[in-house]
Amino acid sequence: MSKLQQALESGRFVVTGEIGPPKGVDLDKCLHDAEMLREHVTAINVTDLQSAVLRIGSLAVSARLVERGLEPVYQLTCRDRNRLALQSDLLSAWALGIENALCLTGDHPILGDHTEAKPVYDLDSVQLLKAASTLNQGHDIAGHELESVPGLFLGAVVTPAAEPMEPQIIKMKKKTEAGARFFQTQAIYEPEEFEHFMNQVQGFRVPVIAGIVILKSAAMARFMNANVAGISVPESIIGEMEETAKDDRKKKAVEISTRVIRQVKPFCQGVHIMPLGWDDLVPEIIKEAELIPQRR
Repeated sequence: MSKLQQALESGRFVVTGEIGPPKGVDLDKCLHDAEMLREHVTAINVTDLQSAVLRIGSLAVSARLVERGLEPVYQLTCRDRNRLALQSDLLSAWALGIENALCLTGDHPILGDHTEAKPVYDLDSVQLLKAASTLNQGHDIAGHELESVPGLFLGAVVTPAAEPMEPQIIKMKKKTEAGARFFQTQAIYEPEEFEHFMNQVQGFRVPVIAGIVILKSAAMARFMNANVAGISVPESIIGEMEETAKDDRKKKAVEISTRVIRQVKPFCQGVHIMPLGWDDLVPEIIKEAELIPQRR
């Protein structure tokens, strides 16, 4: 059983982090970023060709984290693989000592750096969760018995700030029924809206880890509002960033992240901090938010 599963099933509030594999073969910085999180998070997400940009694969980086005694959350998207490859990669992950898998649809290639790439989407995220659950039960999705069985702890994503909210709730229910054992959310900036969402889904009885993207600038906030579905950074926060001197942006980023964490903490089972390169701020945010140190 993974540490993440143990923590969530015991009711302990968890903190997870995230790293992005490089566009190249040198893993030094990527692994250095992961090491910075070692004492502060339970597990580290490894993104899978985030934004449809070519990078080293999540499976390889997740395996390197396991070698170093770090716990990855292996992200797997439906965009690039058919059902054979998806199931094979899930089995490979377990064989490499990877115990957590986050099942995603994946951004369309038109958004990335290989716009001519043909998307696969043989399965959607709900079907991928069902396939992974079936593997855990000893069969592939064609009904054939496995010779040995994985025990992956399966997660999914949800977007509380989506408009309208109802389709997200419906899909969250389907993902839960398909085998999702925990959820990580898109970035949260409006705690009252998040509380309303959590009131609507508490009956699912599945742990929810609230996403926190560290804001670097007002321009970044406006870009996300315009281009990232399900993210809504309030004008009040954008105004705070605009009034902050360039040299004080990291201090303001810590302040905003800490404030949001404090506000959402009563309504969820953990927070997922996405530093986007500002990994050095994560320990300070965890300290200021008075979160329990994660490594035991």
